[in-house]
Amino acid sequence: MSAIGQSLSIAHCPLSIGPMCLIGLIGLIMVFISCVREPELHLYRSMKAVLEFPEVDLDLKVLWDYEIEYGVKYDWEAEWHYGWDEKDYLDHQGPIGYTKPEVFLLRRYYTGEIPFANHTVAPPNDPPIAGNHFQGEYEWGFWDILVWNNTVSPDGIVSLHFDEATSLDSVTAFTNPSMVPSRYHAPQFTRAFYEPEALFSAYDQAMEINRDLEGFDFDAERNVWVKQLNMTLRPITYIYLIELILHNNKGRIAQEIGTGQISGFARSTNVNTGKGGSEAVSVPFDVRMKRDIPLLGYHPDDPKVPDATTEYADVLGGRVMTFGICDIAANKITHSSQVRDPFRHYMDMDVQFNNGMDSTLVFDITDQVKRLYKGGVIKVELDMDTVPIPTRPGGSGFNAVVKDYEDGGTWVIEM
Repeated sequence: MSAIGQSLSIAHCPLSIGPMCLIGLIGLIMVFISCVREPELHLYRSMKAVLEFPEVDLDLKVLWDYEIEYGVKYDWEAEWHYGWDEKDYLDHQGPIGYTKPEVFLLRRYYTGEIPFANHTVAPPNDPPIAGNHFQGEYEWGFWDILVWNNTVSPDGIVSLHFDEATSLDSVTAFTNPSMVPSRYHAPQFTRAFYEPEALFSAYDQAMEINRDLEGFDFDAERNVWVKQLNMTLRPITYIYLIELILHNNKGRIAQEIGTGQISGFARSTNVNTGKGGSEAVSVPFDVRMKRDIPLLGYHPDDPKVPDATTEYADVLGGRVMTFGICDIAANKITHSSQVRDPFRHYMDMDVQFNNGMDSTLVFDITDQVKRLYKGGVIKVELDMDTVPIPTRPGGSGFNAVVKDYEDGGTWVIEM
């Protein structure tokens, strides 16, 4: 009887069965019948089962569902003027939001008969999962389950790295430093760090697999026991849409130089908890300039239709992925008042003026980032009638001290 690790044998019973032998035979038959399940479990100490986890919701309206101030719901599309055209799609290798992950990695930590225990044994090296279900073999007892998406890139270059060796109780995701010099509020590092790819994770502790198969359903078509995991895959990297609106530019800023940075964001994240690391870094992103963009929202009947009152402006914009604010788990926060952020955040862009002089414009965006702790639109508006044109090039030099704008270089613009 494979279900209980025994076999039925009557080799020692004589052909003429006596009362005692008959009782023993009946007992064995009763044990055999009472232990049979459909389907058989095949092993005494373990079983094969399928775990399923739900689909990922990628709608930015759902992900950016927080209320910012005074209970007003956040409408990112009303804030976003830069748009997302075909060139943006090609440059960023995808849509403005998250793309659906297709392959996942799963780590199964066995804690024996003790729920919520520390992990003392490395998880089995399970293959990547295509789809939303995984079939494996499980010991009876308690398991902690960690799932995250396998990151891929169309060009084959992936910035995300994972540390599973330092601690068995958690996995850390991080990126490496780039060749771009760091500017603001990355005190431990001289270079900015590559932005991560989109990363989703879910973590469930103390999942019990008991001999009564509580919580499992039998799938007759696949001939397996199935358990739906009580977990939701959520993003633990956060999208910021950056736009600098140039009112009355009139060609003064002639073009972008193509680079920008945002600073004060976490260098890493805990894949289990989604909590950002404590080290602050700068993250570079690509910048593009679009001319004569309608600043919609003034038409009395339809705010999406330009009319005679609509202003047109040049807009510098970009999209950047980050690990979020240091030392917080953004998905577990319900209001911006709960954000405790020790760092200030700056956004800068390299631009060239119409006289050939180049400069770096720098803006303090700390308040916006703290309100938009799960990502969102960072919008800065600049009236170019108030900005003198520099008389000498700033080059790539960095100067954190605010000076007269005519000196060129790097400038912090008061908001």
